[in-house]
Amino acid sequence: MHALEGIKILDLSRTLAGPFSTMLLGDMGADVIKVEQPGQGDESRRFTPPTWNDESCYYLSSNRNKRSITVDLKSEEGKEIIYKLAKDADVLVENFRTGTLDKLGYGYETMKKINPRLVYCSISGFGRTGPERNRAGYDLLLQGFGGLMSITGDANSGPAKAGMSIVDLTTGMFAAYGILSALFSAQRTGKGQFVDVSLLDGQVVLLNHLATGYLATGKPAGRMGSAHPSIVPYQSFRAKDMDIILAVANDRLWTKCCQAFEWIDLLEDARFETNTKRVAHRQELINIISERLITMESKDIFERMDNAGVPCGPIHTIDQVLNHPQVRAREMMIDIEHPNVKNLKVPGFPVKLSDTPSNVRRHPPLLGEHTDEILEELGYSRAQIENLKSGNVI
Repeated sequence: MHALEGIKILDLSRTLAGPFSTMLLGDMGADVIKVEQPGQGDESRRFTPPTWNDESCYYLSSNRNKRSITVDLKSEEGKEIIYKLAKDADVLVENFRTGTLDKLGYGYETMKKINPRLVYCSISGFGRTGPERNRAGYDLLLQGFGGLMSITGDANSGPAKAGMSIVDLTTGMFAAYGILSALFSAQRTGKGQFVDVSLLDGQVVLLNHLATGYLATGKPAGRMGSAHPSIVPYQSFRAKDMDIILAVANDRLWTKCCQAFEWIDLLEDARFETNTKRVAHRQELINIISERLITMESKDIFERMDNAGVPCGPIHTIDQVLNHPQVRAREMMIDIEHPNVKNLKVPGFPVKLSDTPSNVRRHPPLLGEHTDEILEELGYSRAQIENLKSGNVI
């Protein structure tokens, strides 16, 4: 058994936030039916470069454990297919602009009449309510609008984006959380509900202690590079051979750090005896530590800190992360058999369940790969399927 075995998800989403969410649910055993536009498919199929044997790496990363069916959502025959799928589904996920699916006949009010127990998850840039509800939302736009870029980078740089699509990916995780919560409720009540998830809301909640700090002081946080506004030293430093992280999170660790490096002068300096004082004298201390660490080999630094129990480590590149023994031990790189991509590897599922673990059952589907299979499950005959193909409905 898989944790979500028996759960059927009708996935009308495209690009990243929605597909990432449904992939997470698929990894836990849900049957995810990915609905795509005939001849075009998910836009992420064309987000290139890079490609892997002409397949978009963007698409390959977020669409395993799904079946693909192509349907013209604007046609009456296509609408009938979607209604049949929705009637038997537990969850519907979509990320169209506000009002689009209502006009096409697939809005929540319509779909809940077809299936009252349906959990309908709607992902958007700004949410389905409020003055900005009609605006399109993209990861980069929301990194700026949601405040992330105002705190990313150093004080002398301009606004910087996170290196990954952090807004889309975290929104996908929040969507999966909301869907599971609604499914749990539906199991008890027999009634589905509308799950409204936005890129903006996810960014606001991720501001977390920075938001609370502003509300307490009236002073918004700014760009501090790798440093922390409330803890010192807690940032990156340059060793003789590479960049490293030193995370001295409290006064106890500060004592251990100084003892391990034989920095008795710093340990006895009244300016640095508590974290509050170290924050007040941040620049003086950072300058001193920087001058000392840059003369040391990273191996020596790591050995001293590990022996002392002080958090410290390298700043890895992506290739170093993916090939690290710990990442491999955690089975975070998985192999997938794919008809077009030999030796396909992708990041795995990040949660380890002892009794109902995740697994990979299906490769990221080719466009419309399962159209016939899914229609046959709905009761369509071969003749009907051929007619739908000739009419460009599928």
